[in-house]
Amino acid sequence: MSMFPLVRFDPISIGVANDGLTEWNHKVGPLNRPYQSRDSGHGLFHGDDLVVCTTTSTLMTRNIGGGLTHITRANAMELSRLCAGRPGLCRVALRLWREFVFPGLGVPIAISYQDSDLHNGNTYRFDGWEKIGFCRAGGNDPRSGRLARNRNVWAWPRGASAALKAAA
Repeated sequence: MSMFPLVRFDPISIGVANDGLTEWNHKVGPLNRPYQSRDSGHGLFHGDDLVVCTTTSTLMTRNIGGGLTHITRANAMELSRLCAGRPGLCRVALRLWREFVFPGLGVPIAISYQDSDLHNGNTYRFDGWEKIGFCRAGGNDPRSGRLARNRNVWAWPRGASAALKAAA
C-alpha cells in the first residue's frame, strides 16, 4: 500500500495555473484579469505533475448581459479556466471543482463560458450543468484585443438561474 496519493486536487496559485494554461496552449490564454482579489486556482496532480488546472474568478462585469442581468457579482462566481494537459481529464477536474471548490465560494451559482467554436459543451452537459445563454462574437475582445469568440454560458446548479430570475 502506497503512502503517497496517486492523484490529488489542491489549491494552486494563479501563476502556477497560468503556467499550465500557457504550456497546454489554452485558447483564451493565461488568466490576466484587472482585479484578482477573489480569484483562485486548483490543480489536479498526478504525482508531482500538474495535469489539469481550474481557476475561479469574480465576474468581469457587474452582471451577465443578454437577458441574464439577475446573475451578478454578488450571487455568482465564474469558473474562468478549465484546461488539461491531455484529453479526458477536464471532466474529472470539473466534477472535483463542482463538488469541493464551489460549495465554499459562498454564492448560489457558478457560471462558465464554453467556446462554441472549439468545444461541443459535453464536458458541462455530462456534469449536469445547464446551458443558460449564448454570446455571439463581434469584433475583438476589448480586454485582450484578440478576436472575440462565440461562447455558450453554462450554470451550476441546474435551475439556479431561473430561481434567481424569479426572485429578482
